[in-house]
Amino acid sequence: MAKWPKLKWDKEPTGPLKGVKIVDMATVVLGPFATMHFADLGAEVIKIENSQGNTPGDLMRHAGQSPTGDLGPIFTALNRNKKAINLNAKISEDRDIIYALLEDADVFFHNVRLAGMARLGLDYESVKAINPNIIYVHCAGYGMEGQYASRQAYDDLIQCASGFASLFEMRDGGRPVYMPSLIADKTVGLFASNATMAALFHRERTGEGQFVQVPMFETFTFFNMVENLWGETFVPGNGKYAYTRSINPNRRPYPTKDGFIGIVPYNDKQWARFFELGGMPGIFDDPRFSTYGERTKHISELYALIEQISATKSSEEWLNLLDKNDIPAMRYNRMEDMLSDPHLSEIGFFEQRSGADIGTYRSMKHPVHYSKTPANIYANPPQLDRDGDEIKTALGLGENVKK
Repeated sequence: MAKWPKLKWDKEPTGPLKGVKIVDMATVVLGPFATMHFADLGAEVIKIENSQGNTPGDLMRHAGQSPTGDLGPIFTALNRNKKAINLNAKISEDRDIIYALLEDADVFFHNVRLAGMARLGLDYESVKAINPNIIYVHCAGYGMEGQYASRQAYDDLIQCASGFASLFEMRDGGRPVYMPSLIADKTVGLFASNATMAALFHRERTGEGQFVQVPMFETFTFFNMVENLWGETFVPGNGKYAYTRSINPNRRPYPTKDGFIGIVPYNDKQWARFFELGGMPGIFDDPRFSTYGERTKHISELYALIEQISATKSSEEWLNLLDKNDIPAMRYNRMEDMLSDPHLSEIGFFEQRSGADIGTYRSMKHPVHYSKTPANIYANPPQLDRDGDEIKTALGLGENVKK
């Protein structure tokens, strides 16, 4: 049996990870978000899915409207530049194909519980026996040394457990709520992609592979508590959590005559000039606002003054005036405004792409610029098992594998 298959793409990958080989058994959002970054950067990602059950393959295939029935909008956003093969690791013939791929892979990436992977013969030690230098990345719910290790984890549960949902309770005085975004999944996915590339860099220097675990709970708690440990940073603490500026209920887009706007005077000069433009010169004579430290303590009063001033002009008048005076400001976009935002339109951020199966759809450009090795989109998101025959043939196998 051949090792890593020679894969054909719609166009040539150009990113800095070109040539890196990744076996991807991750599903839903966190893992696919991470492996999409590898794929955008040129890595060859083979996505392994199991088509058994009422929702065959990755669950996100079936979330939202789909032109094919298996290319839901979230799946489409997260799984471009990947090959897809249907394999059931419980079946020995299919598992042998996974082993063949792992033999020459650089990275094995998944979010399956370790106990389940051990039963399938796909735990780290088993995979390491096949490929001693592989980077084995496990996206877990909780770190394996704590009492939560065996619990299940999803975005809602991690927002709930990490203190993140309590920020809304602290700010608004009502019940805790979840951020209306899959923020834990996506944030931890970014950590996972960073962790994988760090492990690849270590292997590049030393030749050593390793086991990498990225636990959602610890990772998102780290993300949340950077600024929100606040008054408990030093011991003894004062019992005050959350950065006072970001937790303030008045931290929000400010009303104008015809809508809303973001305004963030940051240094003393900008604050002074803003209040002059707003008809309140000399505001810094007030000791509550004379220094950064005092402004932080009295941020509610400061935000209230901004609201008074912002309501005196239209959004466009403020943007022009604040730009001329070098005061940070930005237009307020609703979701429906994003597709026509002038900056995003100018850079072609939302691309219209098409394929025989998927039809015409929107995809977002990779946001990071590389002057020598640009990320690119070189394949549409795959239907279930779209590339199974290609991969098996390249491995020297027929459509029906017999051992």
